[in-house]
Amino acid sequence: MSVETDPGIDDVEAGFEAVIEDGIEDGIEDDELSDDVSFSLFEGDEGGLAYAQRRALVTLLKQRFISARTHPRDWEVLVEHERLLRSRLNDLFLDLQVDRTREVAWKRQATSETGSRFPTMLYDAAWSREETLVLVHLRDRLRAGAASGDARVFVDREDIVGYVASFRPSHATDAAGDEKRARNAITSIVKSGLLIATGSEERFEISEAVEPLIPLELLKELLEALVAANASEVPPDPDDAADLFDDVAEEQ
Repeated sequence: MSVETDPGIDDVEAGFEAVIEDGIEDGIEDDELSDDVSFSLFEGDEGGLAYAQRRALVTLLKQRFISARTHPRDWEVLVEHERLLRSRLNDLFLDLQVDRTREVAWKRQATSETGSRFPTMLYDAAWSREETLVLVHLRDRLRAGAASGDARVFVDREDIVGYVASFRPSHATDAAGDEKRARNAITSIVKSGLLIATGSEERFEISEAVEPLIPLELLKELLEALVAANASEVPPDPDDAADLFDDVAEEQ
């Protein structure tokens, strides 16, 4: 199984490369592209969105998710113009998901009422077994922190590596290789934005997006499968656990 992910946006992303998320491109700043001036931003422009709205749309297309924490300007625009941005995504067969409590928004592939699939700009990329375990641990830590009243939750690299190692079955003999895969998984999750770098290379903040992007039902299914696989005398296929994360972004 696999998850619909943002890096698969090819044609559309290429068409939007001229827009930069930071709001400055070739010396042009946001206030020079004021929403009150004109929707036309270049010669022949027939777009119907203001600059800030277009920038938020591009960010939604390029990133796995946006949040008030990681993309504050785009989040404000999305909250104010949610229906408009949702409409633009719907035109591309994408569905906008918004969790206002956690202040997180993401997209997923839309499906027709008959269950058939529309043309898609997203491609399937399965989480590895180690990445899956990292996500499970982050979700648990995030929920525990929230229950304790923590506004922000942090986790150490070695804590994550230790958690992944606890799921290594007794028949596994390549301890060094398993640890390397666990550390590579952390790097991958950092790149996805679900782990946020801090001043220390060994400590990360857990993104609030982890919980809405990983349904509880899927988490339970995953853990049961891993326990069963570890208890088996036959070494499991490393991809089997990762397959459980098929379309995780859509199962909300």
